[in-house]
Parts: sequence; structure tokens; C-alpha cells
Amino acid sequence: MTTAHNKDKGSHDLTSSHAPAARRVTAFSLPVASAACAASSLSAPAAWAQTPPMAQKLPRIVSVSGSTTEIVYALGAEQQLVGTDTTSLFPLAALQTPKVGYMRQLSAEGLLSLKPDAVIGTTEAGPTVVMDQIRSAGVRVELVEADHSWAEVQRKVAAVGRATARMSQAAALQARLDAQWAEVLASVARKTGRKPKATFILSHSASPQVAGAQTAAHAMLGFAGLANALVSAGGFNGYRPMTSGALVAAAPDVIVTTTQGIEASGGVDKFWSRPGLELTPAYQRRSLVVLDALYLIGFGPRLPQAVSELHQAAFKATA
Repeated sequence: MTTAHNKDKGSHDLTSSHAPAARRVTAFSLPVASAACAASSLSAPAAWAQTPPMAQKLPRIVSVSGSTTEIVYALGAEQQLVGTDTTSLFPLAALQTPKVGYMRQLSAEGLLSLKPDAVIGTTEAGPTVVMDQIRSAGVRVELVEADHSWAEVQRKVAAVGRATARMSQAAALQARLDAQWAEVLASVARKTGRKPKATFILSHSASPQVAGAQTAAHAMLGFAGLANALVSAGGFNGYRPMTSGALVAAAPDVIVTTTQGIEASGGVDKFWSRPGLELTPAYQRRSLVVLDALYLIGFGPRLPQAVSELHQAAFKATA
């Protein structure tokens, strides 16, 4: 086992009591874990954007999505960031920002106490009544629809650019990300032959769930050239509790999960001991790919790198 260092609805929380400092990917049963794109240009966001003149009063920003927080840093606008939600775990500096709670359980009083000019996030932020209160207080609210597509990332970059008054920098960032995305999709498309069947397991709590269609995890599997084994075996939308029968029927070649899920399970061995997994082809080979939750299903600016790593790790694990 080798490790290379670098949240959908309801229980699909990307937070963890042991929040990772950066992304991690583990491809169990591999001699070497994929390290593609490890040197992401996101590691030096300050070089991406020219800071506007200090004489200009820049908007004060609260970000209530881990992905939009990443984009704030990628644009070099972190000094405008006066607060973030608990899904904002990357980069490390985001952990030191004032926290306004979980993105689905926000408080108008807490948000307004930070005196923001704008609140940015996705349509997953709420409750709706709180967001309406924020707007009524005269604060600009930019909420991007989360549909698990590359267009979602583009909308996030544009929204953060507008909110931070850095639209030209956002356009330049998007051009670079679009080029990365095209390169990754072309690389995945060059892989021919049978698509490995994969199952994504969200095990951040005592009741693990599996991902069906219309989830970020399902979209990621598809982008990486993998077939969602549960959808192939009958299909459903959203997340459902993990059952032995469903796993046996799906017969996945590889399991995909998060670093937070492995930690919550008590380690890799405890994870594999969950009922039903021992009857799958993935168990026989211990084919397991582990990625940080925000990196894997956050649909932020590191999406091209996440798809590339998932693709390479899963195909090596099933070779």
C-alpha cells in the first residue's frame, strides 16, 4: 500500500474530525499509487492573479462551499475572505478562517456578524429562509447550481470572479482549467477495452451509503472511464444504505471511497470487514481507491487532477 499526499445531500458531508491538510490518494493492491498531476498549479494561487490596486475597496466575502473557497484562493483573493463554512478544508489556510457552520445549516446572524458584501456557494447552501434573510439585509448572494458537470465548475469560477471583483483573473483561470479538462478527457478516452465496474461507498458515519445516479460520485466515475456497478445492476438515483445483496448483485471490480471514510471506519482492514464486501471481486483483489472527499466530489478547480488520479488508480488496481 502506498499513499501520495497532495462532500451530495443529507449525510454526504465532506467534513471530518480529522480534516486532511491536502488531498490523498491510495490505490490499494498497487505497487505505486498514481501521482499524476500531483504538482497542481493550485499550489501557488498567488501567481495566478494580479492583486487589484489597494486603493480600490474590495468586497468582503463569505464562502459557504469548499469548492468556491478553493477558487477564492486560486484567484489570490484570500484577503477578501472574512469567513467560510466547515466544508472549506483546502488549502490549509482556509482552516484558519472564521467558520459560519455547515453549509446546509447556516445562521443569518452568524453570517451577517462578519459584515460581508457577498456570500458565495452553491444551491446546496441553506436553509432557504436564511439565504433570503441575507439578501434582505442587502448582501449579494451568489449561489451556483450543483449539477455535477464541468459547467458547474465554470459557473463557480465566474461567480467567484464577480463576487470578488476579479473577473479578468477569473477568465484567465477558467481558460487554464478548460485546457486541463480537455487534456484529461482526451487521456481517459484513449483507454480502450472493458470499463471496470466501480462502487462508491460513503462511510463517514456508522451507516455507510452507496452512490447511484445523479450524484457527484456517479459523475466522477463516468468522467474517469469507470462504470457505476450499482447503476449497471438495476440503478437508482441518489444515495442508499449499503446492503450485502446490492453489493453482490453489482459485483464491483474496484471500490472507491474517501480518506474520511477510511478514518471513520477505523482503518482499511475494518473498512473491508463490512458485510457484503467479502463477496465482491474487488475484495478478492483488495482493489480500493481512496481520495480526499473535497478533492474527489467537491467539483472545484482541482477536478481535472482528481479525474486523472481516479482514472489511473482504478485502472491499475484492476489490471
